[in-house]
Amino acid sequence: MKKSDFHYALPPELIAQAPLPERSASRLLVVPPAPMPLGDLGIRDLPPLLEPGDLLVFNDTRVIPARLHGAKASGGRVEILIERLLPGNEARAQIGASKTPRAGSRIQLDAGGEVEVLGREGEFYQLRFHVEGALEDWLQQAGQLPLPPYIHRAPGAEDASRYQTVFARAPGAVAAPTAGLHFDEALLAALAARGIESGHVTLHVGAGTFQPVRVDDLDQHRMHSEWLNVDADLVANVRRTRERGGRVIAVGTTVVRALESAMQGGELRPYAGDTSIFILPGVRVRSIDALLTNFHLPESTLLMLVSAFAGKERIFEAYAHAIAQRYRFFSYGDAMLLFPQAGQGASA
Repeated sequence: MKKSDFHYALPPELIAQAPLPERSASRLLVVPPAPMPLGDLGIRDLPPLLEPGDLLVFNDTRVIPARLHGAKASGGRVEILIERLLPGNEARAQIGASKTPRAGSRIQLDAGGEVEVLGREGEFYQLRFHVEGALEDWLQQAGQLPLPPYIHRAPGAEDASRYQTVFARAPGAVAAPTAGLHFDEALLAALAARGIESGHVTLHVGAGTFQPVRVDDLDQHRMHSEWLNVDADLVANVRRTRERGGRVIAVGTTVVRALESAMQGGELRPYAGDTSIFILPGVRVRSIDALLTNFHLPESTLLMLVSAFAGKERIFEAYAHAIAQRYRFFSYGDAMLLFPQAGQGASA
């Protein structure tokens, strides 16, 4: 299977550059299995599409202000994008600079303090931050929200709240779990009133989520690693849902990656640790019955994931429809509700 098999042409003006005035004002493309027709609805139409006793699973990760700027001793400018916080005020990060910083060198930060370069592994650097207090706390004042590279503007005051879900609670992500951005308190209340339950996993979205697939032969691609936690409460909630005949609906591809990583011997079990799972057509998704997700970049691993679940032909049909109907794409864009193709999903 080739990366080029997942290319599609997207008019640039359909890439959402800012959030809508209201979270739940986004459109929703409903994608049942073929040959059932696609449905053009809104995210506020979600409650009647689900059944009492269904379980929505959200990712409760919180985006940290992970982008920093500074200068090397030579005066050369440096951009740092933290990928993961580590103990001892250390971090794993990407560095953008005209010349590669060497181990032992130091970077003076515009926000105060400095960074010591400890070493490098592949695209990521190991850094130690010499700043006042704990790095996580310091970043809240000194860091910049890392909007995705396809949003061509600097982050504004509005992004501080709108590039977080309303249920974000576990700091550690450098990108939002964007399917969750559509939910506001009113929509969550409407879902609860219909008898739809909710649960949470944590998966800290890493900087690697924006890295392009650099090989055409997908057998040669190696996924970036991300930390996740599927706890015992969520596992028990899923089990109760199954026992009463309810469905498990993932809100976002990060939830799918977390749940699939926690599937051991065909059964969901508590798991905390790293995952580098790569889900593409030919891999069975066993943990969920439906998926709410945004539209994904051409040739991306997330487009491959949704193609595995709903079928590549069906996904490309849905994307062509969305482009023709002028849906908004990517992080601040609209959503899809996907149902599994034959052979996929927990009930397959």
